Amino acid sequence: MSDTNIIAETAHQRAQNMGLPYSGALTPQEAYQLWQHLPGAKLVDVRTRAEWDWVGRIPDAIEIELQTYPASNLNPQFISALQQQVDKTAPVLFICRSGGRSHNAALMAMDAGFQNCYNVMEGFEGDRDAQGHRNTSNGWRQAGLPWVQG
Repeated sequence: MSDTNIIAETAHQRAQNMGLPYSGALTPQEAYQLWQHLPGAKLVDVRTRAEWDWVGRIPDAIEIELQTYPASNLNPQFISALQQQVDKTAPVLFICRSGGRSHNAALMAMDAGFQNCYNVMEGFEGDRDAQGHRNTSNGWRQAGLPWVQG
């Protein structure tokens, strides 16, 4: 079994254990490996334009806001933008700041007919530490994965 198959199976089992209906729940490291090595895989960053500009971007990720800044209203064009940029049969890895919005994006994409949806747990910035700070214990940036300042 290839590394990508092992990662996908682990993510699928994790999602089942967590009671999640989508294809899998990934750590940032697993998401990066699948994105790089699974044919057709797409990483979709659903954070806001403000987060991309002020916090940082993932090079070559597809950027589609799930919610708008500053009001946090649901982006009514989210699904149509996703359909324009991602094939419904492709593995789609959703990432946000900490895993909440990307969870919702995966659910919405499934409802719209996308077949292989994954959530990147921990997100770009990770969970808050004891002092309320992100980027210290987990997440894409803390894992040392590729990103650039916005």
